[in-house]
This record gives sequence, structure tokens and C-alpha cells, in this order.
Amino acid sequence: MKRLEHFIISLALAIIGALTMDGSVALAQDEGHWVGTWATAPMLSGSNNNPPSPGLANNSLRQIIQVSIGGDLVRLKLSNLHGTDLVEINGVELAVAKTAGNSSEVEEATTVNLTFNGKSKVTMAAGGMAVSDPVNFHLDDRQNVAITIHYGKASSNNVCGHPGSRTTSYLANSNTNNFTTATKTDHWYHVLALEVMAPENAGCVAVLGNSITDGRGSTTNLQNRWTDVMSRQINMACQEGKVAASVGVLNLGIGGNCVLNGGLGPSAVKRYQSDIFEQEGVKWIILFEGVNDLGGTNNGELTARRIIDVWKQIIRLAHSKGIRVFGATITPFKGNSYYSHDHEAGRQRINNWMRTTKMLDGVIDFADAVCDPSDNEKLDAKYLFENDWLHLNAEGYDVMGKTVNVELFTQVGPLADDDEVDEEEVQGIWIEAESLKNNTYGKNFAVRDDPMASGGQFLETVKNLPNLSYDDADRLMVDFNVEEDNTYFVYARLSCPSYDDDSYFVSMDNGSWDMVNGLFTGGAWEWLNIYKGYLSEGTHRLGITSREDGACMDKICITTSSVPPVTMGGAPTDIKSFESWDAEKVAPYAYDLAGCKVDIGKLDNGARGIYIVNQGQGWVKKVIVNK
Repeated sequence: MKRLEHFIISLALAIIGALTMDGSVALAQDEGHWVGTWATAPMLSGSNNNPPSPGLANNSLRQIIQVSIGGDLVRLKLSNLHGTDLVEINGVELAVAKTAGNSSEVEEATTVNLTFNGKSKVTMAAGGMAVSDPVNFHLDDRQNVAITIHYGKASSNNVCGHPGSRTTSYLANSNTNNFTTATKTDHWYHVLALEVMAPENAGCVAVLGNSITDGRGSTTNLQNRWTDVMSRQINMACQEGKVAASVGVLNLGIGGNCVLNGGLGPSAVKRYQSDIFEQEGVKWIILFEGVNDLGGTNNGELTARRIIDVWKQIIRLAHSKGIRVFGATITPFKGNSYYSHDHEAGRQRINNWMRTTKMLDGVIDFADAVCDPSDNEKLDAKYLFENDWLHLNAEGYDVMGKTVNVELFTQVGPLADDDEVDEEEVQGIWIEAESLKNNTYGKNFAVRDDPMASGGQFLETVKNLPNLSYDDADRLMVDFNVEEDNTYFVYARLSCPSYDDDSYFVSMDNGSWDMVNGLFTGGAWEWLNIYKGYLSEGTHRLGITSREDGACMDKICITTSSVPPVTMGGAPTDIKSFESWDAEKVAPYAYDLAGCKVDIGKLDNGARGIYIVNQGQGWVKKVIVNK
């Protein structure tokens, strides 16, 4: 569908004198592509941020945005992704706004009506969205734009929107364009993105962040978040010839957001796919988040490791799409209730990783730019907002925006390295899920490719089996050896996109098959516990049976650690002695906890056999030939 849409757009641009829906003339343009000039991160508004009286139904809402780059052909995206009720829209108009939000006034002569598949009306189901038809509408860089929506049926509860607009919207009774007596509210509803047709060398930068990116502490209706300051810096550099092409800036910050879980709005690990990679024209990403995770954790080091693993996932996926990724260091928060020595250790771990890793394509050192010169764990007091020692004021955001080096957006040549060795403290047995599919077991699992998966592949269940299946094709069987009596944990690296595809049946040593449910990860890869039990020294058998289709498993770790792995995991390198086994007692795909991987393959003499490899050195430690 997308290819067809792009073909139609390109064809329309190639025809001189073609009429638009409102009768204006579409001029021929150079071949280009859609690029985001403005966007916001959608979420469920919640009771404290719902539309005020008179509500949305059968009324009109005018919302002001300030774009980053200009163009002459635009389209608008609306979202009901987090709404629970359908939304009827009777009409939508764009116009140049006279202010950045201080008033509802527009330049009337610039008004254009939008259509959706040729119609002025459009309905968004719960969880749906709407994309307008392209329309001729001239935009300058940093232009203020009014988006006026005339609603039909629409709930004012559980509304999809963005609470932290830092911009005033205007809600008026009935289907009208008279907002002189409108109710004011500093929130956005249903608006998702505005895109421009831009030259091929243009692109946009998507910024993933929390309230410091969302703009808490900036000035309402002045558009002075640090991303706004950065955008103006880039535009100036473009005019001066320092940046060759236009760079749109998309602020995807959510106040109170977390990377891993909790917080406000969908966590970054669950929203980065839609909020970043589904934007048009993204060529760069800035990762600037994590302080809310650190402030709410009881283990700053572990939380930092988990956040770094998410950043690595995003970097690998971005690089596979040719997108450069920049890391922004977490700003200090000593003096805030979030602060402790443990939490600070987590912040330093993330920041030190950003400053030293070879995976990032660049680093923006916000922490260094705004810290107290005499104490780098604290913000400089002149940048404090409401003295909370966490959020910055407008002066601080100005410094942050000007800290971004515009040369980051002029890079050419290869992307940064994807092959950084993951730091892994958990010792245990590591098993690639796809290696468990063989001629006997797991034939009904599908092997899928994913650059975010360990080894680039994972197993997906393809059948709904709410009742236990006794067919070997629906089962994965793992024989492994442990060297000591102990309590063992089995963790699986899973990606379960919904609550309808987040469970398995699990068994140990041919015992009962227990349903393990509630493994929802929102589609991101996450290590979750699927078994805990006491195991005696010797060989054991783990069984995993599919239950719901769409559940994805990348890797398994069997360990004595009560702390789950964080990264993609690997093979332990601490080699210990172990006893000999008779070949017939060792099944193919057995793994030894002591630090050696036991696998099946061809020996030097060409025979098939089981061999044990020292993963750290790459040499054969011991060979046992099948009888």
C-alpha cells in the first residue's frame, strides 16, 4: 500500500497544472520524499489531561504547532492509537497561525481543507490512525501552523493525545472557526505528525526522551525546548551552507517516561518502533532518556545495564536501516529525590558507556554542558526550574540546544560499529532458541530473521494451542548438565507483542507442563523468567511447548543467578573441569553450566559427534564420538 501511495504522489508531482482537491494548482517539483517536520509522541491522556468542557464531541478544536523545516506539499497524520473509542472527524483545516500559541488567530487567506482518500470526513477506530491526502500548503522553516479539527462523535475520556504540549489549544462549541470565546487547554489531542515533501538529501532527526525533552521548564507558547533551539541552530547552519540539506526535528519526549517499564506513557522499549522507525525520512536518532528509570530503581547498576542493552537494540536496528544514532548523556540530578549514590552510579555507567562506545555515531554531552562546575553530580543552579534539581529552565534548554554540534548531521561514510561485545555478568548455560528446532522437535516453530535477535534469528510460535499439545513438533527439548545441587532459574529472551501471544507451557525433567503466562513485552526483546526450581547435580531436560501464536523466543539462559541477563547474552568463558560422559547419555544440543558449549557437528575425521568447545579460546577441550 505504501509503495502505491508513493507512486501516486510522485506521479502527481510530475504533472504540471494538475488540480488539487481545492482547485489550486500543483506545480512540478523535483523528485523527493516525505520528511517529518513536526511530530509528537502519542499516549493515553488520562483523567487529569482529558479535554475540558465542552468536550470534543460535535465541537471544534484549534491546535497550534511550530514546524522545523518548510516545504510546499504537506500531509497530516492523526492518531487514535491509545484511544478506547472511535473518533469521527467532519473536517480538518490547516492555516498559518499568527502566534506560536498565545492566540487562536490565523492568516485566513492561507486556510486549506484537508481530505482523506478524497473525503473531508474520516473515522478513526480505537487504535487506528488517519493520513490526509497531500495538499499544497507553503511552509517556511519554524512556521507556526494552526490545525483545526471539527469533531463528530468523539469521547472526551481515554483520549489519545499528548499532555505536555507547552502550547495552548482552543476548544469551541459547534462546528465553527470562531474561537474568540473558546476554552483554552495546554494539551494536544489526536495530532501525530506533519510531513513535507522534501528533496532526497533532506531528512529528520527523531529524539527519544522524557520530560526534559518534552520541555518541562520551557515557556508555554514560546517553543523554546532544547529541541527547538537545536532546530533553529541547524536551520541557520543550513542557510550558511554548513549543512547541505534541510533537517527536520521530531520531539518524541514524554514527561515521566521510562525506558524499561513504569512511568507515564508507553515505555521507550515498547514505543521506539512506532515513535521512531515509523516516522518518515528519519536519518538520525538521538537517545536521551533513563533518569526516571534510575530514580525509581533499587539497583542503579543493573538498571543502567538494561538501558544500555535497549540502546544497543535500537542502534543495531537503526544501522540496519542506514540511520545514524547519537547518544545524549543523562543530566545530573543530585538534590532531587531521585538521587542516591546507587542511582548516580547508574547514571555514570550509562554516560561513560556513551562516551566510550564505538557503537554510537556521535555523542551529545548534555551532562557536561549543564553541570555545576564544582560538582558534576549537580545541575548548575542558574539552570534550575522550580529548584527541583532535575528539570532545567529556558536558559538551561538554550544551552542544551546550542551544545548539539550541527556537524553531526553532515557525516558521510560508514556507520559506527555494531559488533561491540556485550558486557554480561550472569554466568550460565546459553542456548540459541533456533538451534533447538530439529527433525524431531520444534518443526512447528518458524525461524525468523531479526537484526535485534542474538545471531540474527529467533523462533516464533505459529499455532494457537490453548490446551497442551503432545505433538513433538510443537515442543522444544533441551538436555543440559549442572555440576552442583542448587536452585536454578531459566530465563528466555522474548518478544511478545500482545497479551494474546505471551505464553508457553514449560516442563522440567518430564514433569508436569505448567502454563507460563503474562510474558507481554510490547514487541521488544526482554529477558523473562519461565522456570525456577531446585536441580540436583547431573543431566536434566527442559521442555517448552507453544501455546499462543505470535510469541517469539530468541535465546535461553539457565543459571543460578536470581538476576536476569540484560544483553543478548553469550557463552561463559570461565573454563572448569568436568567429568566424562558416555556418548549415548549426551543428547545433541546439550549445554554444560561450567562454561563450555556442547554441540553437535563434524569432527576432524569427518564423523558426526558431540564436541565441547572453549568459547573463549576457540579450541576443542574434549571430544566424545557417538557410538
